Amino acid sequence: MSTEKKFASQADLEEKKISFSQLSEHAWAYTAEGDPNTGIIIGDDAVLVADTQATPAMAADVIRRIREVTDKPIKYVVLTHYHAVRVLGASAYQPQQILASQDTYDLIVERGEADKASEIGRFPRLFRNVETVPAGMTWPTMTFSGKMTLWLGKLEVQLLQLGRGHTKGDTVVWLPGEKTLLSGDLVEFDATPYAGDAYFKDWPQTLSNIAALGPQALVPGRGPALKGEAQVQRGLQVTREFVSDLYSSVQAAAKAGKDLNTAYKETYAALKPKYGSWVIFDHCMPFDVTRAYDEATQYPDPRVWTAERDRLMWETLEG
Repeated sequence: MSTEKKFASQADLEEKKISFSQLSEHAWAYTAEGDPNTGIIIGDDAVLVADTQATPAMAADVIRRIREVTDKPIKYVVLTHYHAVRVLGASAYQPQQILASQDTYDLIVERGEADKASEIGRFPRLFRNVETVPAGMTWPTMTFSGKMTLWLGKLEVQLLQLGRGHTKGDTVVWLPGEKTLLSGDLVEFDATPYAGDAYFKDWPQTLSNIAALGPQALVPGRGPALKGEAQVQRGLQVTREFVSDLYSSVQAAAKAGKDLNTAYKETYAALKPKYGSWVIFDHCMPFDVTRAYDEATQYPDPRVWTAERDRLMWETLEG
């Protein structure tokens, strides 16, 4: 491994090509070659946006695309989880309600400020106009546990917690009438799952719970929109394989009494041939292996990442 590896995504400065595509009668996908995606539901009388982009300046581009196809008011913003790169653009939409699971709300209380500082340090390109983010946190105005149903006129939209995975608060947006799902970061495609706040033991079952809904179209957290049952199944499968491969490698190292550094080097070498071409592989691996090692040893729940802890971890594993 090169000692020249730049911290997290600080070397990633290349602009991404944006796609805005319709997936089903009411669902649209805003995707950007592996950058964080946004899902859009255009109902009879209102628009719902799931995951807001990292800053209001970036959210403005999403709004511009929505306005090319509808003038209906954007009433709802859904936070599929608490990560800053997903939520700090929320103010741009001026929604009537910001919806999230109660678990996500609790995580914002517990670690929102630390996570914000940490993520801004990791992703300078995504937080370029960070001065446009209002002071403080993006707070949900309404929370739920398990399931909540919204009606956009006659269109039924379900917000579901199908289990822990990427975080403990993960929420998916499901259109039962169109079999279309907005997964947040529970599912990625051609992009490395970030698992620094994950529950590795739970994540595969949560993906099985998504599969049980039988989605025909899916907007993943990163990567291209998935159309048709075969593509959706592939997205679920490759996400499950990555999570399982990484955790079994780290768990084996921990059981053998190896330290985190050794577990990291072994797991990186084991996963690089299969997953090394995925977007943000080098960024995610140190965070993912650290969390997996924690879960395999003594921390059932993810520890809080701070900007300082990020740097210390990176120097330990990549220095």
